[in-house]
Amino acid sequence: MAKEDFYKILGVKRDAKPEEIKKAYRRLARKYHPDVNPGDKSAEERFKQTTEAFDVLSDPKKRAVYDRFGQYSDNLAEWRKGGARTTKASATTRR
Repeated sequence: MAKEDFYKILGVKRDAKPEEIKKAYRRLARKYHPDVNPGDKSAEERFKQTTEAFDVLSDPKKRAVYDRFGQYSDNLAEWRKGGARTTKASATTRR
């Protein structure tokens, strides 16, 4: 199952400024926080999604990777920097 778009989760446009992203996150975090919704698994899951979306979109480097590839992982961030590592086997097969 594909992950939902982080911009959609936070309810902001793709060109949203950092302040808008932070404001949207705080509003949703209060709404779905587990302490406010004890025992509500769907609210807990929504809170986790909101937090993950904010983590990526609030960091300029992570956001750039997400905007380019549609997802974020540390491996993609390394590749973006040109730090893709080659294994010994793959290095010897290239001639």
